[in-house]
Amino acid sequence: MPKTIRDMIDADLVCLGSGPAGQRAAVQAAKLGKRVVVIEKRRIVGGGCLDTGTIPSKTFREAVLAFGRQAEQFRKRHGFAAPFRPGLDQLFSRVNEVVEREGEVVERQLQRNDVMMIRGEASFLDANRVQVFGDDALQWVHGQHILVAVGTVPSPLWGGVGDHPQIITSDQVMSLERLPRTMVVVGAGVIGLEYASMFASLGVDVTLVDTRQRPLEFLDTEIVDELIHQMRNYGVTFRLGETVDKMECSEGPSSKAVIRLESGKKLVSELVLFSVGRMGATESLDLARAGLEADERGRLKVNERFQTAVPHIFAAGDVIGYPSLAATSSEQGRLAACYAFGVKAEPMRTYFPIGIYAIPEISMVGENEQDLTMKKIPYEIGLARYREIARGHIMGDDSGLLKLLFHRKNRQLLGVHVIGMGATELVHIGQAVLGLGGGLDYFLSTVFNYPTMAECYKVAALDAFNKLSR
Repeated sequence: MPKTIRDMIDADLVCLGSGPAGQRAAVQAAKLGKRVVVIEKRRIVGGGCLDTGTIPSKTFREAVLAFGRQAEQFRKRHGFAAPFRPGLDQLFSRVNEVVEREGEVVERQLQRNDVMMIRGEASFLDANRVQVFGDDALQWVHGQHILVAVGTVPSPLWGGVGDHPQIITSDQVMSLERLPRTMVVVGAGVIGLEYASMFASLGVDVTLVDTRQRPLEFLDTEIVDELIHQMRNYGVTFRLGETVDKMECSEGPSSKAVIRLESGKKLVSELVLFSVGRMGATESLDLARAGLEADERGRLKVNERFQTAVPHIFAAGDVIGYPSLAATSSEQGRLAACYAFGVKAEPMRTYFPIGIYAIPEISMVGENEQDLTMKKIPYEIGLARYREIARGHIMGDDSGLLKLLFHRKNRQLLGVHVIGMGATELVHIGQAVLGLGGGLDYFLSTVFNYPTMAECYKVAALDAFNKLSR
């Protein structure tokens, strides 16, 4: 039992979680003059996004790319591959630095807006009250409105596999002590592909297993094909259409993970990353006391105003499912706060970009070829390859690609798909044009800085124009 029981705190809005959704909702409500309490159980303010997810993994990726550039310079200078591998302590040092600094930024922002922070694990007492177990203290909080923004946790390890250091989830990657020589990634979703490409870039022998014949089915097929091609060049072995039958670990000082597939194949590896999706982190919330119920994936259902089945309880971010992006979670949190206090707000735009930070990175906004074909919408493709762009040569990326989809009749832009260096930045030009209803004629008459990657839009537009002219 806690040593101290504190008095009840009254708030206009109680945010369960300080990730992008909770943080943005708290600041928005505070700007409206409301009393706000944010409850966070993690070691750092910023939620899973800052603790184990988006920021650590993307910072790790930059460290991997920096090592790759150094290794390439060594190869060019000496004529053979670098005979050394980086230590994970070197790669993670930058991660820890960035995470700590960003955590301080988030905490200061909440403090500046007079948001009260309570550290501990929250659970519902009823539809308006939560209890928080902190450091030897129990705190009760009453909220006129409550926002559930607790994010997600990795899906449980398959088949009840016990606690083995050779089998980890994505939340444990940043706790690794050494770089493995062999690695199996189970699950070719966004997280699995990102980490598979990063470790392969470090020289790790990576095998990627997934039950689907094609990963990332929501992306443009041509872009996914290019990603798989480039990852194979890094040495990734794809085992698609394969199902794991059994996982176990061998005994002894040099213990290995052994994975048996239903096809009869056996994979032996120093490390297994189990990445088959994530579940809403709602198990410890005692939702039933508030009149709520999560689905089988721990997620909450909301309406277009982010209200749950209990109207004054809102939910936003990854805990409500697709699209589960930090950027969209942030906007969902802001809108939920506006709706809670009757502030008129425009709904989130339909066209938001999706970024996948694999090596190479991918980004898209709008429709893809498969969807347009299914909808029987006539379209034309405009392509620009990085090797055709001066900036592409400067950056050393000759395999990147920008793909634009235009309506054949009214020439409006329908979709933007990018793979290569800077893809998640480059996509925003297309996002703006798409959102404003622009199209081919805009790109044909616009001048871009030279040399920049933005020139890809001009080249792709000219390619589409030439095809339409024919």
